[in-house]
Amino acid sequence: MNLAEIKETIYRADKSLTESLAQEAKTITEQYFGRTISLYAPLYLSNYCSSHCIYCGFSSHNKIKRSKLSGEEIHREMKAIAATGIEDILLLTGESYEATSLEYLKNAATIAKEYFSCVLLEVHPMETNEYQELFSIGADGVTIYQETYDRNRYKEVHLAGKKSDYDFRLGTPERAAKAGMRYISLGILLGLSDAASDLFELFNHLNYLEKNFPGIEYNLSFPRLRNIKGREFAKCDVDDETFVKIISLARINFPRVGITLSTREKPSLRDHLLGIGITRISAGSNTSVGGYEISKDSAQDPQFDIEDKRSVQEIIKSLKNNNFDPVFTSWRTIKNTI
Repeated sequence: MNLAEIKETIYRADKSLTESLAQEAKTITEQYFGRTISLYAPLYLSNYCSSHCIYCGFSSHNKIKRSKLSGEEIHREMKAIAATGIEDILLLTGESYEATSLEYLKNAATIAKEYFSCVLLEVHPMETNEYQELFSIGADGVTIYQETYDRNRYKEVHLAGKKSDYDFRLGTPERAAKAGMRYISLGILLGLSDAASDLFELFNHLNYLEKNFPGIEYNLSFPRLRNIKGREFAKCDVDDETFVKIISLARINFPRVGITLSTREKPSLRDHLLGIGITRISAGSNTSVGGYEISKDSAQDPQFDIEDKRSVQEIIKSLKNNNFDPVFTSWRTIKNTI
């Protein structure tokens, strides 16, 4: 699709068009994925950050309690998550190259392999050789969102720190692919810029990666801006109907690509979107450092406020009641070799 077609589709006020897109996406999803939904949990290792991003709770300019998990605390958090049945873990940090060094991340990933069959990273962008080291000790993939592909808007919302380097971030998926990572997730943060333009550029980015790095499992995600401890940092102008169109277009244009939906969205909407194009969801999530086992709710400083607070077991029950098959791991543990 070209940009004009995407804009016409997304911004046309026509509920029959939305329904038609959703039905087409639903058919394609069932054709390629059946009625399976993969489950994962995010684990925030650290909220130290050297970047100033106006929409993020971990921004270096926010006055929050900074902390990072020790090795013992990582074990405690992971043990609590693994006890729920989750086998896929996403390790997240703020963007601090000093606080969460390569050695720290390697240690966290090594511990994670004791508890989980799939270990993914959503951390600060790194060089190819650093991703190779993480891959060699068991990390399976990388999540990296460009946030917005509009260079001018990117500069307006990323005011300082390494994240303000647009091109370095843009090249991250390619460096991860060259390092051997078998899973790469891309995304845009809806509400930062024009959604249609960002979606068009995201599709171009994914097309480039699929052409040049085949054999990798690619995934897309479309998080919407959310409040942080009740405070609205930036308003998301993407309503639910537009959100449905975005997910439907992603599925129609990329039939085999996974699409993730986080707990940023309300339970009712999450349940509805499962039948349209979503293949992977977080469950029982917490977006604070030590939020599962160590920190009390009142002491937590989340990256964003969660809307779907259902436990893993509640999510599983809901999936089964709606005739979906919950899947707990993407693949069985194998030794990574470069």
